Amino acid sequence: MDMLKKLYGPTGWAAILVALVVMLVMVPVMALLVPKTSAFHLSAYTVTLFGKYLCYGIVALAMGLAWGYGGILSLGHGLFFSLGGYMFGMYLMRMIGGLGQYGSNLPDFMVFLDWKTYPWWWWGTDHLAYVLLMVVLVPGVLAFVFGWFAFRSRIKGVYFSIITQALTYAAMLLFFRNETGFGGNNGFTDFKFIAGFPVAAASTRAGLFAITGLVLIVALLACRFIVLSKFGRVLTAIRDAETRVMFCGYNPLPYKLAVWVFSAVLCGIAGALYVPQVGIINPSEMSPANSIEIAIWAAVGGRGTLLGPIIGAGIVNAAKSWFTMSFPEYWLYLLGLIFVLVTLFLPQGVMGLLNRWKRT
Repeated sequence: MDMLKKLYGPTGWAAILVALVVMLVMVPVMALLVPKTSAFHLSAYTVTLFGKYLCYGIVALAMGLAWGYGGILSLGHGLFFSLGGYMFGMYLMRMIGGLGQYGSNLPDFMVFLDWKTYPWWWWGTDHLAYVLLMVVLVPGVLAFVFGWFAFRSRIKGVYFSIITQALTYAAMLLFFRNETGFGGNNGFTDFKFIAGFPVAAASTRAGLFAITGLVLIVALLACRFIVLSKFGRVLTAIRDAETRVMFCGYNPLPYKLAVWVFSAVLCGIAGALYVPQVGIINPSEMSPANSIEIAIWAAVGGRGTLLGPIIGAGIVNAAKSWFTMSFPEYWLYLLGLIFVLVTLFLPQGVMGLLNRWKRT
């Protein structure tokens, strides 16, 4: 039996979901209940690292949906990820209160710049419900406006990729400026509380890990529902032959725009989950190199699949964690080499390799 069909059948999906749920239960248990002297205990650093990988998995899934099924190669997904992170980071900064270095209710960087009050765009960011809404709306609205003009003008292929990269770079330069009220090049850090719980507490980190895993499962099921629906079949047809689909009476604009916006929203949610676990968000997350790396995750795992990009994100970031500790100056060379090798020898990524291995 074809391995990909087997993986994407009911039995395969049930096994995948069970494995994910078991992981979501076991990691917090090993972090909180297993004694620190035990070999099975997970440190706060390890739980945070796994949580970060789950966030990257959500971003990779979003890229896989847009690129693998919609044919939309974005080199700007790092922007949507960062916007979600900044929106939630504003809430975390408000929760510091007077515990900062200067003892002010304003963030330290605003006190340092002699700001007397919050700017208007910080309004409401001390309310969790409002911030969660902004985490979805800000990336979603930006993606909708940009996508509407781009897809309506029939910009696609490499031209679309270059424009998204330029948009991300422009946003990065904007956020580097101190007068924008987002912390300049230092960004947001030194978080204290989230919804009343200490951010650094082991229980909080375990809870954030579990929430991130649940979001990944829900996102995976939502994406599976999309690709198996009539919408998904039309979307795939647009990817393969957009002109032919138009001759059949379908307008590609709403399909491409919908999947583009949904992909951006997933990235924003991932960014919001990433910030409290990692403890920092700054404009470097918007760098074009990060967005290119997201595309590499999808390519390594396998385009045209949902599990492939998630697996690719795990493989690449696990390699990055080890390589940047041992040979940090050579990581970008290795990343480029991985992309070249995958393009030449594994055009369908790891999932394609597994499929070929199964058939032999």
